[in-house]
Amino acid sequence: MERCEVLVVGGGPAGSVCAGKLVQAGLDVLLLDREVFPRPKPCAGWITPPVLEILKLDPEEYGQGRVLQAINAFRTGLIHGAEVCTRYDAIVSFGIRRYEFDHFLLQRSGVRRILGEPVFSLERHHGGWLVNGSISARLLVGAGGHFCPVARLLGAPVGREDVVVAQVAEFAMNREQQRLCRVPAETPALYFCRDMKGYGWLFRKEGFLNVGLGRMDRADLSRHRRDFCTFIGERWGVDPGMVDHFQGHAYRVCQRRGGRTCVGDGALLVGDAAGLAHPQSGEGILPAIESALLAADTILAAGGDYRRDRLEPYAAGLTSLCGGKSMKIPAATSSSAIARFLGSRLLCNSWFARHVVLERWFLHTDPHPA
Repeated sequence: MERCEVLVVGGGPAGSVCAGKLVQAGLDVLLLDREVFPRPKPCAGWITPPVLEILKLDPEEYGQGRVLQAINAFRTGLIHGAEVCTRYDAIVSFGIRRYEFDHFLLQRSGVRRILGEPVFSLERHHGGWLVNGSISARLLVGAGGHFCPVARLLGAPVGREDVVVAQVAEFAMNREQQRLCRVPAETPALYFCRDMKGYGWLFRKEGFLNVGLGRMDRADLSRHRRDFCTFIGERWGVDPGMVDHFQGHAYRVCQRRGGRTCVGDGALLVGDAAGLAHPQSGEGILPAIESALLAADTILAAGGDYRRDRLEPYAAGLTSLCGGKSMKIPAATSSSAIARFLGSRLLCNSWFARHVVLERWFLHTDPHPA
């Protein structure tokens, strides 16, 4: 029997950061993940400077042998439409590979771990939990993403929720592909669907290319993705045949009301398991890390008493965390005609692209979010 005080289910940024802080405080923590790290992770793969600050991550140290690409410009526009390029005087984001980033955080956490084993059973046992019939823990931290088994345990209606769905491909380009690809290095491109229900992205990171598309509805996602690939082929010389092996994922955005129950007796959720992605961009790394640190603080303050009322301050903290974010979807969706009109006019406006699309929706530097 494997025993621990806290079992963290999921080895992504939320799980690793929460586990690492608890380990540093002297708690006996075990981390369980169904994958063996490093592992591919479908994600656009960029982070804002606050992520490095919160993690106390030295860019020079991390960048040795890993992708950490400084970004000071973005292209934004409509698929099959016009676009604008917005440049900044300072670094506003960094391109990463989740394959490297997640592995780094897991190793840095110092947590003992069991990798390559999924959760197939969760049951109450002597006031704590028995997991997979062989792991005994007093507290569960669900950090396994949207489909986290701990989220199911707390009543999340997985598969019946309104979610954003996305398909992503990231691959290393050979020399001929790099020669033919006209994508500007270090300048991610964001292209919105004409109905404003999603957007595609194109991001060249050193010798890698990341392509993806996410939508607020599940209808015809593959068709929209194929159309986007045709578009970037025509505009940027990205052969659609280069971009295959897409991976899908889903996530919930942060909501003030109607979100997942994130706290129960002896259990809590962090990161995507709690449904904390930013509403417009879908960016989830920063809120995942913020929630992980908040969860760790709550666990330590509980002093070994993991009843729900002792963990409730975490739920209140999440409400405050989401309260500072806009819950509005970019542009109107009640009328596709209105959405198309607004999209075609506003997304090609330089002021709107800078101050709303980028600084409010994606970089979160606007002090007055809508």
